[in-house]
Amino acid sequence: MRERQEHPKHHEYVAARSCRKQCCRHWVQHCAVWIAVVAVAMALARETTAQEHGSVVDYGIANGAMPQPFTDEPGDPERGRRLVLDRDRGDCTVCHAMPLPQRQSHGTIGPPLDGIGGRYSAGELRLRLVDPKALNPDTIMPAYYKVEGLHRVLERYRGKPMLTAQQVEDMVAYLLTLTSE
Repeated sequence: MRERQEHPKHHEYVAARSCRKQCCRHWVQHCAVWIAVVAVAMALARETTAQEHGSVVDYGIANGAMPQPFTDEPGDPERGRRLVLDRDRGDCTVCHAMPLPQRQSHGTIGPPLDGIGGRYSAGELRLRLVDPKALNPDTIMPAYYKVEGLHRVLERYRGKPMLTAQQVEDMVAYLLTLTSE
């Protein structure tokens, strides 16, 4: 029997093949990490996009309040103040008198909001913004976060909350700063 002879460059071939295997393994691991990063980023983007496009966070009412915040991020009183004044979002001064000297006209339909942060808890304020009819079925105050069971809603607003979950928390944070009558 004849002995098989190795090709003169056989060792170079074996070394190159081993290197390719290691590079391939490294490349696969690298890709797996990037796929995981992209998957997490997409999940976070879907959650944010859902809120921005009208999806509503589940909430519960207990003892005349919504005790659980809608977001992990605390409300920002300054953003809340801007929402209170924003004619396309909150515009609270259309119906309520408020301690906002920069707004010349204040409404008289709803109760004045001076000192409201000293009279109500965050959960009570949250409920008043989200579903005021839960407290007073005859109120004309709009539901800023509820999307079902509403009447005479313009087509372009149907199924969409007026405020996002974060905006509700921002507005609650601002209203809590109104403590003096």
